Amino acid sequence: MINEIPMANTKLKFDLEERTGKFGEEIIQFAKIVPKNAITLPLINQLVRSGTSVGANYCEADDAESRADFKHKIGICKKESRETKHWLKMVASAVPELKERTQNLQREAQELNLIFNAIINSTKKNAH
Repeated sequence: MINEIPMANTKLKFDLEERTGKFGEEIIQFAKIVPKNAITLPLINQLVRSGTSVGANYCEADDAESRADFKHKIGICKKESRETKHWLKMVASAVPELKERTQNLQREAQELNLIFNAIINSTKKNAH
């Protein structure tokens, strides 16, 4: 489903299903390079769970059965993207040599969070 988010008086079209799927794939690839030890294993697990959940929940939202169901599932996407940003920060703390590599992923997690927030706000406005 192609969504349109108004930005600076123009409409920016993009495929969120593709973007969130790519994000999940990038999280998986990143997780593969994180050194495995007692500290990082739980972080990797949480990171992969939240990072791949963003796309899965977006697919669920795209197939929502009602406006309330859509809003709820987009809210989960928003939470999962924010949580992913948190786990990336924790991995960067545990493995400082990977900090620079986490920055692009953190930025994408933040952008996704902002997109989902905008969708939620737009859904609220359209409901009234």
